[in-house]
Amino acid sequence: MCMETQANTSKIIGTYGYMAPEYVKHGYFSEKSDVFSFGVVVLEILSSKKNHAFNESEIGGSQDLLSYAWRLWKNETPLEFLDPTLRQCYVMSEVMISIRVGLLCVQPYTTDRPTMASIIAMLKRKSDMLPLPSAPAYFTTDQMSLKLAPWSAKWCINQ
Repeated sequence: MCMETQANTSKIIGTYGYMAPEYVKHGYFSEKSDVFSFGVVVLEILSSKKNHAFNESEIGGSQDLLSYAWRLWKNETPLEFLDPTLRQCYVMSEVMISIRVGLLCVQPYTTDRPTMASIIAMLKRKSDMLPLPSAPAYFTTDQMSLKLAPWSAKWCINQ
């Protein structure tokens, strides 16, 4: 089993909406930063929506895909998150596990995110005995400008 290592950088480069909060705020990156990005991609696949382009706020809803997924999860209506074309043919237990895994991956703190090895085990196991997610990290345009590290003026975002 390999030990997780963490590093720090003074130049933040990445695509908005996929970068882990600890990377955006402090320049810290680790395996758990990749787990965060993986969770975003899982949620994007299930919903067929892009995190960085999602905005439901015009109708009083969520400003980003992660908070939208969380709101539906908390309201016990997570299947509404699924893309309508996928709703025609799916295995409910697999979709529920995938949404749960996606939400576990986008937790705000690295210690609350699973490792990639445990994600694989969760997806193989197909069990309801998975940890319950808590509220994910939220990525809104306002938050991005408020909480960046002082040296982050050197960063760039690829769209």
